[in-house]
Amino acid sequence: MRLLLLIALMVSGTLLTAKKLKMVDYVDIPRYMGDWYVIAVIPNFIEKNAVNSIESYSLNEDGTIAVRYTYRKGSPQGKAKLMRPKGKIYNTKTNSEWRMRVFWPVWAKFMIIDLAEDYRYTVIGVPNRKMLWIMSRTPQMTEADYSAVIKKLKKQDYNIDKIKKIPQIW
Repeated sequence: MRLLLLIALMVSGTLLTAKKLKMVDYVDIPRYMGDWYVIAVIPNFIEKNAVNSIESYSLNEDGTIAVRYTYRKGSPQGKAKLMRPKGKIYNTKTNSEWRMRVFWPVWAKFMIIDLAEDYRYTVIGVPNRKMLWIMSRTPQMTEADYSAVIKKLKKQDYNIDKIKKIPQIW
């Protein structure tokens, strides 16, 4: 039981961290909905060897977020994978802090820590900085945007050496 509790705490990001993540000031939820190509991640066991990853969000009538995460394993022709975590907006003042349930019963903190003014890219992190998703509305992100994001992540105390690009080969 103690091990289960420890795992739940680690996944939810509630363990103490050196510095609190700074989230974006406000997210326009209808504008944020839709497809996001996963450009880079701090890989977790699910995303190891992922190719053509897309995270899709849609707002349910009850205010929860329907999530559809698709990718191919190993190559563009690899086995198609699909996950359907459930999301909910936790901080409704800013809409930049969500809870995501990937595995029942744990709701993990997901924080929108960067978002382009025109919503062309976004970055989602977790408090303990062990997971990260850099996403774009298109399968490719400009080098200027990617470099700017990495620079901001350094300031947020992310270990950028752990960030791995996800191949987007369409």
